[in-house]
Amino acid sequence: MGEAPPGTATVAPDRRRASSATTGGGAARVAPLRVGVVGGGFMGRVHTAAARAAGAHVVAVASSGPDSAARAADALGVATAHESVQDLLDDPGVDVVHVCAPNSVHAELALAALAAGKHVVCEKPLAVSAVEADALVRAAAAAGTVAAVPFVYRYHPMVREARARVASGATGRVLSVRGSYLQDWLLEVDDVDWRVDSAAGGPSRAFADIGSHLVDLLEFVLGDRIASVSAVLDRVHDVRGGRAVDTEDEAGVVFRTTAGAIGTVFVSQVAPGRKNRLLVDVAGTAESLEFSQEEPDRLWVGRRLGSVVVPRDAALLAPDAARLSTLPAGHPMGYLDAFTAFVRDVHDAVRGGEPEGLPRFDDGRRAVVVTESVLLAAAERRWVDVPT
Repeated sequence: MGEAPPGTATVAPDRRRASSATTGGGAARVAPLRVGVVGGGFMGRVHTAAARAAGAHVVAVASSGPDSAARAADALGVATAHESVQDLLDDPGVDVVHVCAPNSVHAELALAALAAGKHVVCEKPLAVSAVEADALVRAAAAAGTVAAVPFVYRYHPMVREARARVASGATGRVLSVRGSYLQDWLLEVDDVDWRVDSAAGGPSRAFADIGSHLVDLLEFVLGDRIASVSAVLDRVHDVRGGRAVDTEDEAGVVFRTTAGAIGTVFVSQVAPGRKNRLLVDVAGTAESLEFSQEEPDRLWVGRRLGSVVVPRDAALLAPDAARLSTLPAGHPMGYLDAFTAFVRDVHDAVRGGEPEGLPRFDDGRRAVVVTESVLLAAAERRWVDVPT
């Protein structure tokens, strides 16, 4: 193997427990973790690709029934298709279960996986109510296994750079925050997905689906929490594909943080031309920071004099950002790289490490609590204090 190009991050090896298996040269070898995936849709494909890129073996899949599991196994190139989710949970050859099923069964499946002694990665929203999310946090603590939620936008190196600048004081006192997450995949009246049905997706759609990512990212970058919210929701299509719709297409939120910053959040799944436009803009007394997920290799740093664009170059970044910058500068990194970094940190935690910034079930619970507060604020047309 050749030397890394100049400016490439030197990534410390995962902290791992010793293994009896060794290479020919006597160096310790750690057996790959074995992953089982519940669900074979888009997120099942993403989780499978990220797990493999992180070095795991994806050994089993389960879905809503035997036939759908068999189709998913064929599509994902997985050897074993279990006839039921419980069969997958009972499989002694599965170490980590990835829950990629519809929102309404997240809590049920994650609780069952924890009870089976598995490590769990559960898609967001973690649950469709704070009561369910609280139960999951308690169950994860009692199980003593790793329980994580893929808030993967935390894993863009330039997000970590923004977080480091705020934490170091380089940004100054944070005055205001603007966040938006825009998509267009539900723009037309005939655009239908299981998420549109509240029985499967839960009482919130746009905010729970993509607003949860935005809430987590804002609080992660700021090191501060949303304390109170005022909100308005909008549904563009009351009927989709002949079915009545009772969840929102858009949500606008005004908030104040615990430290006193004011902010706005806007999410939409009906914004023409916007495919996955997640944007965070922080204004402090010394500088502003802007990160856009569709341009993930740069961070705009705004100053009264001399605004700059900071590129993803490990030689320039804070240590935690450099850790995640696994490709040399100039080689674009994106969504799947961030997802893979998240899964690597899950595996590190499974092996006894303490990876920085790994989103756990408590972080998933936090997004559910904020979502409920947004729904309440919109329904009652008043400011709502967000529970801790």
